[in-house]
Amino acid sequence: MIYQLGPEIIFPPVHLADMHGLLAVGGDLSPERLIAAYRQGIFPWYSDNDPLLWWFTSPRLILAPVEFHLPKRLAREIRSGRFTITFDQAFDQVIEACATTRTQYGEETWITKEMQEAYCHLHTLGYGHSVECWEGGKLAGGLYGIRLDRVFFGESMFTRISNASKVALTALVSLLKQQGVQLIDCQMTTRHLLTFGAREISGQNFSLKLQQLIHSNKADGNWNHDHTKC
Repeated sequence: MIYQLGPEIIFPPVHLADMHGLLAVGGDLSPERLIAAYRQGIFPWYSDNDPLLWWFTSPRLILAPVEFHLPKRLAREIRSGRFTITFDQAFDQVIEACATTRTQYGEETWITKEMQEAYCHLHTLGYGHSVECWEGGKLAGGLYGIRLDRVFFGESMFTRISNASKVALTALVSLLKQQGVQLIDCQMTTRHLLTFGAREISGQNFSLKLQQLIHSNKADGNWNHDHTKC
């Protein structure tokens, strides 16, 4: 049974999601609803021709910053100083690139214009964050996501130059360690993320971790740190 959301910002219990992770349909992408969803590990995922769909997938891929594995080849790339990293300086460019990079390869994207506007709004409110990887003044890769307390919910990443998104991920993990973030939600399992130390846990265990790590809905503000050479 898939639940139809009403105007109230209420989601059904996550254990009621179907075998694919689909939990509910409808509602809106207001900041209040999105924050309420992420706090429970629920995320929106739909295409232009679909209704607004909400998901809670299990098993769940997570990455603990302290368990992050940096491959030797990538470490050499970072030491070369080829890339410059910034934080929260081009959020709109990053989310648009995450959407267009997929369509350029003929893939369907869930990052619709409506989604881009909603997440850019979360960024202005201090919840949405981006990592930008630059080469020669041009955006080479990056990623974006949502932070709540000690959890970062990764949404998407893109690369235009080999290793750029990997360098952005490495920079994100380093910053999150400094901030005391203990969990990165990777949502879907990919071989790429497994090589960095990500691992699957049950949906029930994931929910417990969110309860332990998220005690506040307060936004942490714009990161916008100084440029970092990588």
